[in-house]
Amino acid sequence: MFPFQLKVVSIPVKYNFRQIKNREIALFEGPEGWSEFSPFIEYNNKESATWLKAALESATKPAPKPVRNEVEVNATLPNMKVDQVSTLLASFNGCTTVKVKVNDFINDQFLLQEVLRKIPGAKFRLDVNGGWNLEEAIANLRNYLQEFPGQIDYVEQPCLDIADLKSLRQTVKIPIAVDESIRKYLGSDLTRLKEVADVAIIKWAPSGGFLSAFEVIEKIQLPVVISSALDSSVGISHGLSLAASIPNLYGPCGLATTALLEADVTSKPLIAENGYIKNRRIVPDLIEEFKVLPARQSWWQDRVNEIYAEVS
Repeated sequence: MFPFQLKVVSIPVKYNFRQIKNREIALFEGPEGWSEFSPFIEYNNKESATWLKAALESATKPAPKPVRNEVEVNATLPNMKVDQVSTLLASFNGCTTVKVKVNDFINDQFLLQEVLRKIPGAKFRLDVNGGWNLEEAIANLRNYLQEFPGQIDYVEQPCLDIADLKSLRQTVKIPIAVDESIRKYLGSDLTRLKEVADVAIIKWAPSGGFLSAFEVIEKIQLPVVISSALDSSVGISHGLSLAASIPNLYGPCGLATTALLEADVTSKPLIAENGYIKNRRIVPDLIEEFKVLPARQSWWQDRVNEIYAEVS
């Protein structure tokens, strides 16, 4: 039986991000404060167990020693309608690096053009989530580089296949960041990623927590960007603790994503201010406003009990 009392909430999501309308999140308090367990609904027990490991660590063990008090962050745009861009960008105060979820150049170039109208000189991070094969990646990225010269910071996970990433890196001169290549293969030899990528995207919960993230970073030996997984401010606070403790950050981190939620579990949410977020813990004082119906509470309690029984 899971040793902590769960408080499950449902937060509305802006712009149908990740094709979900409400983000369900389980919160609990341990001796070191509040933590969050929020693997997406479709994740199986094996993948969710990594998230539970992270949540338990943050609830029961001290956060790592910080080397900075605040973390620079980027804006994050889902694949959305162009006329929605301005409204969402306003939620990322002071951010000049913008991560954009893209499918292809033909349709999504207009998102970048609209960003530049609002933030002249913006730097872009193109997030593909492994959606391209090698030929598609080469064609799309050549077009992006031609249309937006000097403004593409990196492309995140353009392909899933390691061989394709290696070929792409040799063909198109653009920094490559890897996300899925790390978190979906935590048990494999990650040292080879240095041959195919320039930046490592690390997420607190999918990595299994602070200690596991440090081990992964040590293995990969690449500059790091800490990102999030559509967390509440409780989960973001742990991502911030991780980012604040890492010396070799590549640049702005993807930790301003509470802007993608319609609300939050705290009256003092972690949001970008002048392009930065201060590293601080969160007490969720708005849980009662967003608590789920009893059936969903029971579903999450059964889920966490089952996963905890398998890993403990």
